[in-house]
Amino acid sequence: MPSKEPYEALKEDKSVVQRAKREANQEEILAAALGMRMGPEKPTATFWQPLKLFAYSQLTSLVRRASLKETERVAISEKVHNFKVHTFRGPHWCEHCASFMWGLMAQGVKCADCGVKVHKQCSPLVPDNCKPSLRHIRKVYSCDLTTLVNAHNTARPMVVDMCIREIESRGLKSEGLYRISGFSDSVEEVKMAFDKAGEKTDISVKTYEDINIITGALKLYLRDLPVPVISYNAYPRFIEAAKLTDPDKKLEAFREALAMLPASHHETLKYLMAHLKRVAQHEKSNLMSVENLAIVFGPTLMRTPDLDAMSALNDIRYQRQVVEALIKNVNALF
Repeated sequence: MPSKEPYEALKEDKSVVQRAKREANQEEILAAALGMRMGPEKPTATFWQPLKLFAYSQLTSLVRRASLKETERVAISEKVHNFKVHTFRGPHWCEHCASFMWGLMAQGVKCADCGVKVHKQCSPLVPDNCKPSLRHIRKVYSCDLTTLVNAHNTARPMVVDMCIREIESRGLKSEGLYRISGFSDSVEEVKMAFDKAGEKTDISVKTYEDINIITGALKLYLRDLPVPVISYNAYPRFIEAAKLTDPDKKLEAFREALAMLPASHHETLKYLMAHLKRVAQHEKSNLMSVENLAIVFGPTLMRTPDLDAMSALNDIRYQRQVVEALIKNVNALF
């Protein structure tokens, strides 16, 4: 029976040749991405190896993106990218046009929420398909509401859920609920705990006996939002609705205004209004009527997009009326 050694040797030689061809092809792709020409004399391994380490993973990702059909590349999302000028270390390629990002500093922009890297001139062309990642979200307070819920894959911010559960479990009958402020240092401590530990934060009675600290932490979270729960673009519609006198037209106007809110804002507002209605149902104990709660939460949930001080002052009473109407009609509106 003939020996298999020559056959195995030939097979091994072919695999070596194929591997060499693949490596040569990879080097040509890398050279093209860098805008270089491959001459008869190939660069040394010391030149290629660092570039390979930085570049091949990115090139693979870009080739995979380019191979997708156009319909597969377009993702539907309500979240726009939060691009900021960035200085990249090592070679980087634009994830939109797949071209090399030249320069030593500020070569492009990077989304602070999902990490996508593109040329500055490409950023307006990137679809609004930001998928925030917890690797890039450094805090809870002062973080965009939609960004936070997308990163945690929740319907509402965990601060809202956790604080409201704690308040309803032991504080609904507390006199002056939401009106009386908690000790500011303790409220700041809760804020820092949420920023550091997220949903693992302990806000139980064993840690914070005073319920006003928890209400203060919730109000601070809502005030610190870069875009208020009632967003700037929907703000004028809510104010217009509050000015109407006909009950039916007023409700319809509020429905139209609510439809303008981003999904995460709408869900948060719905949950909060239902909670405030339950707070008002214990008015005899906590002395917090719907009107009193609206006075507290009007400026907390709404901020005028107009920087004019007089306009802001004139809107205060309408802000109160908006929140009051939302609490009283929570079942009909949401």
